[in-house]
Amino acid sequence: MIRTAALDALPVREALPALASALDGHGAAVLCAPPGTGKTTLVPLVLAGLVGGGPARRVVVAEPRRIAARAAARRMAWLLGEAVGGSVGFTVRGERVVGRDTVVEVVTTGVLLQRLQRDQELAGVDVVVLDECHERHLDADTVAAFLVDVREALRPELRLVAASATTDAAGWSRVLGDAPVVEAAGVSYPVETVWAPPARPVRPPHGMRVDPAQLAHVASVVRRALAERSGDVLCFLPGVGEIVRVAGQLGGVDAEVLQLHGRAAAAVQDAALTASERRRVILSTAVAESSLTVPGVRVVVDSGLAREPRVDHARGLGALATVRASRAAGRQRAGRAGREAPGAVYRCWPEAEDGRLPAFPSPEIRIADLAQFALQAACWGDPDAAGLALPDPPPAGAMAAAREVLVTVGAVDPAGRPTERGLRMARLGLHPRLARALLDVSAAVGARRAAEVVALLSEEPPREYGDDLAAAWRTARRGGDAYAPRWRAEARRLERAALDPAGLSPTPPLPETGGSAPSPPSRGSAPDPAGAPPPDPRASNAGEAGVALRADQPRLVDGSSRNPAPPAFEDRGPGRSAGGGAAPDDLAAGIVAALAFPERVARAKNETAFLMANGTAAELPEGSPLRRAPWLAVAVADRPPHSASARIRLAAAVDEATARAAAGHLLAEREEVRWEDGDVLARNAETLGAIELAVRPLREPDPALVRAALLDGLRAEGPALLRWSADAHALRDRLAFLHRTLGGAWPDVRDDSALLERADDWLEPELSRARRRADLGRIDAGQALNRLLPWATGEAARLDELAPERLEVPSGSRIRVDYSAEHGQPVLAVKLQELFGLAETPKVAGVPVLVHLLSPAGRPAAVTSDLASFWRVGYKAVRAELRGRYPKHPWPEDPATAEPTRHTNARLRR
Repeated sequence: MIRTAALDALPVREALPALASALDGHGAAVLCAPPGTGKTTLVPLVLAGLVGGGPARRVVVAEPRRIAARAAARRMAWLLGEAVGGSVGFTVRGERVVGRDTVVEVVTTGVLLQRLQRDQELAGVDVVVLDECHERHLDADTVAAFLVDVREALRPELRLVAASATTDAAGWSRVLGDAPVVEAAGVSYPVETVWAPPARPVRPPHGMRVDPAQLAHVASVVRRALAERSGDVLCFLPGVGEIVRVAGQLGGVDAEVLQLHGRAAAAVQDAALTASERRRVILSTAVAESSLTVPGVRVVVDSGLAREPRVDHARGLGALATVRASRAAGRQRAGRAGREAPGAVYRCWPEAEDGRLPAFPSPEIRIADLAQFALQAACWGDPDAAGLALPDPPPAGAMAAAREVLVTVGAVDPAGRPTERGLRMARLGLHPRLARALLDVSAAVGARRAAEVVALLSEEPPREYGDDLAAAWRTARRGGDAYAPRWRAEARRLERAALDPAGLSPTPPLPETGGSAPSPPSRGSAPDPAGAPPPDPRASNAGEAGVALRADQPRLVDGSSRNPAPPAFEDRGPGRSAGGGAAPDDLAAGIVAALAFPERVARAKNETAFLMANGTAAELPEGSPLRRAPWLAVAVADRPPHSASARIRLAAAVDEATARAAAGHLLAEREEVRWEDGDVLARNAETLGAIELAVRPLREPDPALVRAALLDGLRAEGPALLRWSADAHALRDRLAFLHRTLGGAWPDVRDDSALLERADDWLEPELSRARRRADLGRIDAGQALNRLLPWATGEAARLDELAPERLEVPSGSRIRVDYSAEHGQPVLAVKLQELFGLAETPKVAGVPVLVHLLSPAGRPAAVTSDLASFWRVGYKAVRAELRGRYPKHPWPEDPATAEPTRHTNARLRR
């Protein structure tokens, strides 16, 4: 029996005439309706003609998450008074519940994307509703772009609705071809905002890490809310780990504590989404922001944190990062408290910070790994995605990195067109790296075992499974938690796909309706709860037994070094395990991970530190069972901001032969001649990417490479590597002075980099004859500098005239001039008595020298650049001071007319 009262109470009913008019006139519409108005439940039923008396249509509703798809289907079936699988069904990865009479099917956007690739016309579908499009998931953006293409080129009658609780309506209207925007008012109650920042500062989120003090504060705010308010409490946290930790701090509260997230068991999800007489605290990820309705909630506690994907394209590392939630997310979260009655939101940050938060969450297309998107676009016929009607274009750098991955795994050709292999990969619904591993390894280790490991990697297992991939595999096989059934269902799906040469068999379309009696719902891919687990893999140990990839196996197909061929194995002993293939389970796990991420095979530097083939250092956590492994295939790693090393999250032990074969395209043997540790290093190195496998000295290195290495050494350590005598230093100073003063043809020799740029002009032929650091030390720098003098213009002959090495003073002495001051005047340091009778300051190249007047003992007495002025003014004070100290030396009253001398009075009298 249809629950008419519940349907009539949904506020979106008032917007249905406008929506119908928009679809009749334009064929597409943007529906903006707050949570709880019925946009997810009533609208599809009306569009399908199941309520309201409209024409019968088949409707597909796309949800961003599996949990939301199941919940929406259950709610619509409840409103119709039916069971799921009747008029309303759902399909998510690993589970399909539809029947012969199903006309409304709720799917995830990923499932719809796969259907579009197999059947671009979406035969039999009349309306597609894209729900929660404001979340800007990459699959949802892609599906919208593909559907716009379908409407324009193949099926203009296909109706399209973009529905959201809060979104950029104008932007989505443009994407859908200037579609009309229909707004529905919601029934909401006032929500009081309580600002509840921590009493003490907490560290901001860093990578995946959240300050434990922040989580303790959130738990305390939940306790405060329970004490101050009535009704259920919904607490938003960024991830499962934080949910578990906060739940652990809520022991003893007078409420049932539930954990709501995509990995939770179905029974737990149902409990959270069902009203209860007992008071509840629901700890939830972002799934409860808009996709789900949680009854009974009167209070929201918002941690203010969210998770977004981040990718380091240079290192091929991706991870989720904890970020501050946007203001739009904050509004969504707060609104959950006012759905059924007046409520309150406790925000765990200062009010002053709220205005500085981002307005909207980052679109996934801007920040995520785009390899899977790029493959979907290539298979759609638009490798650059330039012609797709996307809300935001993909970043060029991310697309270039994605294209490189696709070429490497053989999914596309160098022009970006999909290969047959790439088309099959796209049908698998996996990241292209994992699709490559599944296809290439199944024949060697068995389709079932390959599928099981890939299923582990496609949906990362819980952290409590540990960082050893083989051990996590054994834990998943044993089952007993919410993750294991989903893993088994996905593994079975992938096993079928691996055994099907054409890829996944098409998902059956929505069944035809007719006059026959209803049939029971189909559960084509549902996990079998009674299925026996596979044999215990602990019966096989990797050790030295089993098989390894053959290092000499050819790695190329189609003549391209970027398209890896399926690897071959060589049998190294007994140890066949269940699922086919001769490799022991531990080694099989490593082979799959290595084939999926060949640039992440890593060799140990010590017990915890590894170097990956892509050049990134990586570390294992303390206590990891992998610490003594000589080689790893790293499946999951992230690199925290400002960290030099990546953190290994999930890996498998492998041997060198497996690493060599899996990353065979990275194998290279090259001559290396470079400056290292203060000398020329010449060697022949066999490398696997950045990993050195073997090194031997190079006896006859290329002279040109040696010369380049010596120049690198000179740049690194400076021209001081040459032999610099006092005369050589003096010549460099004189030339630098002339360049600074006169410029023109006089070279710049003060700056080391400028000097080394002209190495060909002054260091040859000695530099080309040198072979090591010691040879540089034999090059006379002074003799070499002479080659830079402007001989061609004839100016070189004037060096001693313009910048004399010494100046003759009135006493007859020739005093060395110091040109070493970089910006000052040349310095002439001379005893005062030797300048008696000299009226004007000496000049070099027209520049007065700076005269340092010395006492008879050679100690500084005065400094002047105007000797005439000194004789008139300064000399009297200096004479008065020095004649008492040095009475044996002449101190005439008029130095301008006195006899210059280097001697005492007694010697002068002789």
